[in-house]
This record gives sequence, C-alpha cells and structure tokens, in this order.
Amino acid sequence: MEDLSSFFQKFNIKPHNRELYEMAFTHASFNSDAKTSHHDYERLEFLGDAVLDFVVATNLFILHPEMREGDLTKAKSYLVQSKSLAALARKEGFIKYIRIGHSLNERDVFNNNSILEDVFEAVIGATYLDQGIDFVSKMIYTIFIEEMKNFKLDDLKDYKSILQEAMQAEYRESVQYRVIDEKGPPHYRTFYVEVLFNGIVLGKGEGKSKKEAEQNAARDALNKKATI
Repeated sequence: MEDLSSFFQKFNIKPHNRELYEMAFTHASFNSDAKTSHHDYERLEFLGDAVLDFVVATNLFILHPEMREGDLTKAKSYLVQSKSLAALARKEGFIKYIRIGHSLNERDVFNNNSILEDVFEAVIGATYLDQGIDFVSKMIYTIFIEEMKNFKLDDLKDYKSILQEAMQAEYRESVQYRVIDEKGPPHYRTFYVEVLFNGIVLGKGEGKSKKEAEQNAARDALNKKATI
C-alpha cells in the first residue's frame, strides 16, 4: 500500500482524521491478517453510496434541463453503477492505496469491480465525514464532470443485442467481435475492436474496456446500416 500523502495532495485534502481514509482503503481480508475488526470500508461504503447518489443527482438535474424525471433516474443509475465506479477507481489510481490480506493480490483487486466500487464509495464517505458536504461535492463534481456533461440516453442502449437480433432475424447467424489493438498503460488501457459478419467488417469501436469497445463497434455498424 502506498502512503496516502499523494492521495491527499491530488485532491487537495488536509485531513482532520487520517484514520477515516485508512479505513476507506482497507479490505476486510486485511483485518484477518492483522487480527483486527471493524477497521475496513464497509460502514463508510454505506454512507458514501448515499452521498454519491445525492451529489450526482443534483448535478445531472442542473446540467441536463432537457431530461425528464425518468431519464434523470436512468442517467444517475448508469453513472453510479458498479462498473462505472470501478472504472473511476482505476482511473484515479485508488488501487495503489488499498490494504489487502495475503488471500488477495493487486491483480485480484484490479479485476474485481465489486471491491473497487466499495472502495470508491468508502472514500467518498470518509471525505464527507472529514471535510464536509461542500468539499466532497466539489470532489465528486471534478471526478464525474466529463461523464455527467457528456452523458446521452443513447449510452443506455445495448447496441450489441440490437445488432445481433437484426442479423439473426435476417441471416440466422451471429456476428463476431475481434480486438485489433490495445494502447495505454495496464491500469488505463484503450481497446480497439471490429465487429464482423462472415469475415466482413461491419463496424469499429474503441473503449476503456473490451465491452465498451464492442458496444461502440456495434453502434458504428448500426449507424452505417450495414448490409451484407
């Protein structure tokens, strides 16, 4: 585990209670090895989840006056879902601060969306308790601003399923996806994917995960109204 000083510096935090942040970055497996209890992120995660919901909902309401109530609900759920928070935890470098027991290793944590989601929420909870609602609201806004501003209801569509159903209805066969390139460091990789049908490239896409890249490739194929 890396010292928390760089975390505090990154987010301009002057901690009043450093132990709160240590707890936020502590997985239950660490307690087993250290023979301690109730010194992990589980309670802070509960609080952080509520704070995140409130702050993200408030900002979506302000940033998207065109959205109706149901659309705002969908947008908030999408932005704070497990894989979204896990991706942000990776992007912000939270993994290097997490304390784990011998039963886990860093790769286990990196690939576990549930752990990263919980840590992200716990960090928000700890920051709220230590710095107050105004500070943590600005922190959340800074982390989420691009996702909140650029969110489109189109993001909720499952383009892979739409494309698959269209192709199977017409040709009774499935499409295939192929990774054609990967760029960037392991913790923030960009994947480039093609979607093919009978060896013909229907569309291309990129994303921070293979699933995201595949969705974008399927959307590209649908936008081109691909015909075989």
